[in-house]
Amino acid sequence: MLATDPLIGELRDLITQEIGLHGPLIPQMLFAEKMRALIPKGHPVLGLTSLDEIGDYVARTQLVPIDADRQNPVPGDGDPQTRIVVIGEAPGAREDQMGRPFVGRAGQLLNKMLAAIDLDRQNVFVTNILKTRPPGNRDPSPEEIAAHIPILYQQLALIRPLLILCLGRHAGRGLLQSDLPLKGMRGSAHDFYGVPLFVTYHPAALLRNTRWKRPAWEDLQMFQRCYQALNRAT
Repeated sequence: MLATDPLIGELRDLITQEIGLHGPLIPQMLFAEKMRALIPKGHPVLGLTSLDEIGDYVARTQLVPIDADRQNPVPGDGDPQTRIVVIGEAPGAREDQMGRPFVGRAGQLLNKMLAAIDLDRQNVFVTNILKTRPPGNRDPSPEEIAAHIPILYQQLALIRPLLILCLGRHAGRGLLQSDLPLKGMRGSAHDFYGVPLFVTYHPAALLRNTRWKRPAWEDLQMFQRCYQALNRAT
């Protein structure tokens, strides 16, 4: 068992207490309010009431220069009623072609990673910090993340997940507003406005360096234990 297991127990106990006091929907409603509070006032995404509307908004809107050069926007896909949201960094070439996240080799590995902890890709929602592929698959710039992240906040507000898994340092930094390296964000459950958030290696990184598969598996096991604890609590 990892050293962070007591924190998972604390999260479970907190959620159980909140449910006992207010009912199962109140913590999720509060999370949605907190997400919307992160979006600048007057931003168009605040008026969007479904994931489909967000997809339409992404498709017709250019927020940063790279949006003008994409083949297709990649807003995300999956189960809108899910308890779990998986967040990567940015689309790649294959995703840009198809308009869906994680459909290349990294996507195949992500499917296997989820299956290893008894999750089906179809039963989670998968998206990225950026909805557009950066040229040459370079890292997202701070300006691009700042422009696109309100879309993600509204997606999270609508889904109201109980658990978030971030893949890669840019996803973790973007959500946690941190400048820590990946190793500084791994290995623990972060409290993201009342929702447990975990950070692990991006599948593309695991394809490049197999030595990271062992620590990534430890992260996934921790994530699974938290999900199982939350299921018992709710």
